Parts: sequence; structure tokens; C-alpha cells
Amino acid sequence: MERHYGMDWLRIGAFALLILYHIGMFFVPWGWHVKTAQPLDWVEFPMLASNAWRLPLLFTVSGFATAAVLGKSAGMGRFLRDRTARLIVPTLFAAVLIIPPQPWIELVTQHGYAGSFAQFWAHDYFRFGTLDGIVLPTWQHLWFVVYLWVYTLALAAILALTPGAARSSFARFADDLLSGPGLLLVPLAWLAVHMAVSARGAEPTHALIGDWTAHRMYFPAFAFGFFLADAPRAWAAIRRQWRLAGALALLGYAVIAGILAAWMTGLAPDTALRLPFAAARLVMGWCAIVALIGLADRFWNRDHAWRRTLTEAVFPFYIIHQTIIVVTGWYLLRFALPPAIEFVALLAATVAGCWLFYLGGREAGWLRPLIGLRRLAPQPRSAREAAPLQGVP
Repeated sequence: MERHYGMDWLRIGAFALLILYHIGMFFVPWGWHVKTAQPLDWVEFPMLASNAWRLPLLFTVSGFATAAVLGKSAGMGRFLRDRTARLIVPTLFAAVLIIPPQPWIELVTQHGYAGSFAQFWAHDYFRFGTLDGIVLPTWQHLWFVVYLWVYTLALAAILALTPGAARSSFARFADDLLSGPGLLLVPLAWLAVHMAVSARGAEPTHALIGDWTAHRMYFPAFAFGFFLADAPRAWAAIRRQWRLAGALALLGYAVIAGILAAWMTGLAPDTALRLPFAAARLVMGWCAIVALIGLADRFWNRDHAWRRTLTEAVFPFYIIHQTIIVVTGWYLLRFALPPAIEFVALLAATVAGCWLFYLGGREAGWLRPLIGLRRLAPQPRSAREAAPLQGVP
């Protein structure tokens, strides 16, 4: 398939939004690893604007990128080895050396843990159990990477066990099904079934095993992104319907914001209007994804000098960003700063820290695989070795 630069930009934007969302978690009243001294109720409104679609979008663009990687791989075995090295090795590295400050700060600020970080890492972090209800060791925000790896294995198994003719027939059927009204209606129907069978108030656990609330949402999103890499009729439907999808997403958010305002002001008890709130999130969630893919296709499908660097930087940024946010937020608590100053400081520290982590790590050959980057190609040692490389892109 031809490279779709719009999907590259959408992937970059989705991860940038994730970083902003995690900064917002410091301020919103919802539970998180570290919180500002006085959480702000109004922050729920911008957070809920992306809450329903940000993670399914990440899995969708990751599925699309996975299809591109598979298309360039020399066989399924090589593809799976590469994906395991690119996803699991950085996760293990981060779980041992990058993530530990997050549970330590949560234990210190919210559970009364009195030990130093060194004591925590040496004696408590690797207990392979729980400490005051917190599972240790942990993959924290890198649950997404683990799920992505498992979904890649599952999809590879499906492809390996399905005859080629059956795969082609199903691909044509799915392309036809999503080429008209089905583009919006079929995924919304699936999400409605998901909502109906989920226990009331059920949330993803990010524990992988038994996390069906997450798997019913995220694996189909991943599979859709993979399928979209070669689905001309579905793409045509996206190009026709993305504006309608965008309007429906905005309407869904208007309902969400209205109900939230009613709960906050006491116009409705917080036990009421749960069904329309959930239905509006469902509609906004899928329609926003279709609208954003359409926007990316219509306006962003062009290359730029920064695209290659930002595409490479996405994974290292993702690995380090939450630890920077949690550590910086914990440090800021001692100064009792206004929320606006805390936000600016968190944003500046996160952006600077992510760039330092990426730019420093990419120059060290031994460190690159640990932060999610490909190994550097071996440099030719002589003009004789370099000659065959002339003109190779």
C-alpha cells in the first residue's frame, strides 16, 4: 500500500493528545497517581471531550501502522520477532527503571508510605504482589503496549489459520459492509452490545487477563485500523461521511456536557441520566474517530520535514511522559502554586523531558532498542563496503 501521511500525522496527534490528557489527570477530580492540592471540577469538561475516543483511536492508528509494518516484513515469523523486540523489550526496560517512581509517589502521597524511593525500589517494588492495594511491579501506562502486542499476536494467528481465499472473501465482505451507512451503524451497534453486556459501571482494569471490558472495545478498533490499510470502499465512505460523523460527535459531546453540568449544579441527581450519558459517549466515541480519519485524509495527507522525526519520537515520548508528569507534579505540590502555573510548568517539563529522552537515547546504539527505536544500521568500514549501498533509500 502507499504510505498515508495523514494517518502518520493522526498517530502523532493522538499521542500528543494522550500526553495532554495525562497532564489533565493531575487537575481533574478523578483518581490518579498524584493530584493537585485542590482538584478542579470544570476540568472534567475538556477531559470528557476526548475521553470516549482517545484510546480506541490509538488502537486504530496502531492497527493501521501494524499493517504497514507487516506489508514490509519478510514473512510472518520475522514480523512477530520484530514486533516483540520493538514492544516488549522497551516495556520490560521501562517497568524496571522508568515506571517505579509513579507507584512510589502514589503510595507516599495517598497511602502514607514512609520509605525512600531507593528503599521502595530495592525492597518493595519487585514483590510480585500488592502493597496497600497497588500491584507491584507494574506496567502502568504501558498496558497499552502490552495490549497492542497481544492483539498483534492474535491477529497474526487469525491470518495464519485462515486460508487465503477465506481472508480475501471476508475482506471484500467487510469492505462492502462498511462502504455505506454501515460505516457508522455497524460499529455503533457493536458498541451498543458491548454497553449492554458490560456490568454497570464496569471499567477496564488494564490487567490484560479477564479485561473483557477493554478487549471488546480495543481489539475491534485495532482490527479496523489493520483492515483499513486495504479497504478502498471503506475509505470512500469515510471521505463521504466524515463531516456527518463530526457533526454527530459534536452533538454527542453537547449531550455529555449538558448532563455533566446538570449533575454539577444539582439540577439532576448524579444517579439519573446515566443511560443517555453512556449513549452519547458511544456515539461521540466512534463518530469522532471517523471524523478524525476523514480530516487526516482530506487535509494532512502530505509529507513534511518533521514527520519522520516525530513519527520516530512517538514511542520514546510515550514511554517517558507519564513518569515526568507524575514526578514533576509531586515536586510542584510543595510550592502551592496556582493551577495555571502548575499546568504551564507540567507542560514545559514534559515536553522538554520527552525531547531530552528521545534525542539522547537515539544517539546511543545500545539504548535505542530499550526506548522503542530500531537498531542503527551497521556503518560500512570501507569504500569497498559502501559501494553497494550507493542509491539505496
